[in-house]
Amino acid sequence: MTSKQRAYLRSLAMKEDAILFIGKESLTPENTKNIDEALARRELIKISVQKNCDGDIHNIAEVAAERTHAVVVQVIGRKIVLYREGKDENKRIVLPRA
Repeated sequence: MTSKQRAYLRSLAMKEDAILFIGKESLTPENTKNIDEALARRELIKISVQKNCDGDIHNIAEVAAERTHAVVVQVIGRKIVLYREGKDENKRIVLPRA
């Protein structure tokens, strides 16, 4: 993913609210399943990591991306933005050319 594409996705994510929350249990299989389902529907999601979560936010983002075959677009503060290109019928986001 190029920096231009990443910047485009960041600009789209700014308008979105967090739809998933990771709490004290950190990244559970249920959280991973919910992230996977949300990516299938939306392609671009924002996740909020609660203050009671003990794990490193960057590590949580990398593990979540790896488990769901997504790309970490941004980690800022306690927010994580993930992107995974949708299948043909669910493709909503068209990335700028490299």
